[in-house]
Amino acid sequence: MSDSERIEVTLVLRRRAEIPDGLVEGPETITREELAARYGADPADIDRVKRSAEQHGLTVTLVDPASRRIKISGTLGQLRSVVKADSLTMVTTPDPADEGRMVEHRQRAGELRILPEWDGVVIGVTGLDNRPQARPHIQRLEAHAALSSYSPVDLGRIYRFPPGTDGSGHTIGIVELGGGIPEGDMDAYFAELGIPTPLVDVVEVGNGSNSPGDPADGEVMLDMEVIGALAPGARQVVYFAENSAQGFADAISTAVFADPTPTAVSISWGQREDLWTAQGRAILDATLADAAAMGVTVCVAAGDNGCSDGDSTGKQHTDFPASSPRALACGGTRLDADPVSGTITSETVWNDGHGSASGGGVSRKFRQPSWQANVGVPNGTGQARRRGVPDVSADADPRTGYKVLIHGHDEIIGGTSAVAPLWAALTVRLAEAVGHPLGMLQPALYDGAAPGVSPAGFRDITLGDIGDFTATPGWDACTGLGVPDGQALLARLVPA
Repeated sequence: MSDSERIEVTLVLRRRAEIPDGLVEGPETITREELAARYGADPADIDRVKRSAEQHGLTVTLVDPASRRIKISGTLGQLRSVVKADSLTMVTTPDPADEGRMVEHRQRAGELRILPEWDGVVIGVTGLDNRPQARPHIQRLEAHAALSSYSPVDLGRIYRFPPGTDGSGHTIGIVELGGGIPEGDMDAYFAELGIPTPLVDVVEVGNGSNSPGDPADGEVMLDMEVIGALAPGARQVVYFAENSAQGFADAISTAVFADPTPTAVSISWGQREDLWTAQGRAILDATLADAAAMGVTVCVAAGDNGCSDGDSTGKQHTDFPASSPRALACGGTRLDADPVSGTITSETVWNDGHGSASGGGVSRKFRQPSWQANVGVPNGTGQARRRGVPDVSADADPRTGYKVLIHGHDEIIGGTSAVAPLWAALTVRLAEAVGHPLGMLQPALYDGAAPGVSPAGFRDITLGDIGDFTATPGWDACTGLGVPDGQALLARLVPA
């Protein structure tokens, strides 16, 4: 690694004022411009950071007061004059998105130190360390025997999505940290379904690119095809970013602060909480608060490895960013239903008994939100009251999976990766029906919940487990409040 290597880092600045919890969790929303003016970066802070960066020979490539981001680029030697790490080395590690592939990247250790005049102003720095940060929560069928499968249209019927809605007039952002859109797949898939191919725009963020031919293509196509089938009238914007803390944060910020503001954002990528830095979690969590204030519902896959989230020691972990209280955490079930009539024979917690299961549990990093205080979430580490995961669920078992098309081939795919776009599509159809965006859904969804009782709008899942946690009546750490009854949910939301 040479001091002459050119890189770009993202500086995250403090807010001029904290966003009130009531705005994040309440029905009121504000525009991007209002958020920038009230809770964005202070112009004086922006000027201070820009001036000192340029004095050190660095180039300012982006200034966004609303998302509080300033991007600066230069050689590694120049950047070390304003941001220093105890250690920054080149290493090679397995790619979490493709375990058979090794990736060379920069990795830092120890504390970051910034210019003294930036203390208290710059609260986060990403980009020096570009290690792969997340994995897609997708399960392909090859390792399983199919029991049954459903098109997304079937699932819309089974979960009673509101009739007379298709997402028209709304936008859904999709965050991808790899892969691309194979040519012809979308047209072929929707021709099979007899649905017009949805409107799709692609945005490449930072070093990200729409690069089909990657193993993550399956994730990309699953997300797009589920959303396009369940909300065919909605515009999709797919954000391709580098799989790193910087890429992930920049992709979410770019999606949330887009014009027009999306009604929902779907994220099917994540990683165990303990494999994130505190800074990385804080930056993403703050962006999710921005999203809620602007009326954006962010649906996030809860993970595919049960209560351990893939920890080989078996210790309990939740997956981030699903574990943020500002994210709608989406867990998984195994579904047996008639796709034509929509009649459900059974629906249980997804757990194949061999390590693949719905993610869930109790966060070690996030305090319990007020709307979850009276639903029976177990105490967390040290008997603290912590955030319970997931909030909601839907079919995720690949043995009862989703019919999709990837590289011209029909496949059956599962994982909570499929549940996040399903809930994003349901969100825009509910928003279309009520006439306004829904923002952070959890306070409304949990209203009426109690230990042993799921509120109207959900079908409670009471059979199965994810390891240390077992399904029970009411909220549980396997499937949350349950699976949706879209028409009953709409009936609840209309009076509100």
